Amino acid sequence: MSVNLSKGQGISLQKSDGGSLTAVRMGLGWRSAPRRGLFGRRTSEIDLDASAVLFADKKPIDVVFFQHLVSDDGAVRHTGDNLVGGAGQGGDDEAILVDLARVPVHIDQIVFTVNSFTGQTFAEVQDAFCRLVDETTGQELARYTLTGGGNYTAQVMSKVHRAGNGWQMTAIGEPSVGRTFQDLVPAILPHL
Repeated sequence: MSVNLSKGQGISLQKSDGGSLTAVRMGLGWRSAPRRGLFGRRTSEIDLDASAVLFADKKPIDVVFFQHLVSDDGAVRHTGDNLVGGAGQGGDDEAILVDLARVPVHIDQIVFTVNSFTGQTFAEVQDAFCRLVDETTGQELARYTLTGGGNYTAQVMSKVHRAGNGWQMTAIGEPSVGRTFQDLVPAILPHL
């Protein structure tokens, strides 16, 4: 059963049987919102990019994104860049796989971001979502929906962070401006 997260809400990543998740997928999906033009409704292609920034003691240590598909330790992997979206409420357009069991002990937080590389605002995007899936079973655990569009080009979506002996996910949902994950680091820091 999936949980629809609201901004700032967190969920534990413990399994119902008491065990811990070992591998999760952060999926991102979107569609271009149709616009009325002189010749009717049309859409333009929008290139959203998912990134995962790995932190140790509030310092960025590594990043996984479309130009660096695997973390240096191999625990986090991006499945590849999607330049146009299209899945919307269906499947994932981009995904980042995290092998929680392999994440080095000094990495305490992994922050997931999404940005519009082509510079369109989220007002031009519809059905955008970020979801967390148990990669072992394929079960969706949580979903965070980008609602309301807005005049911004990026969002700090969520984070997976250590909590005791396990992991917890927190939906952040912080709008920002930027075309790359580097532009978003100042917006991420208050959420660590």
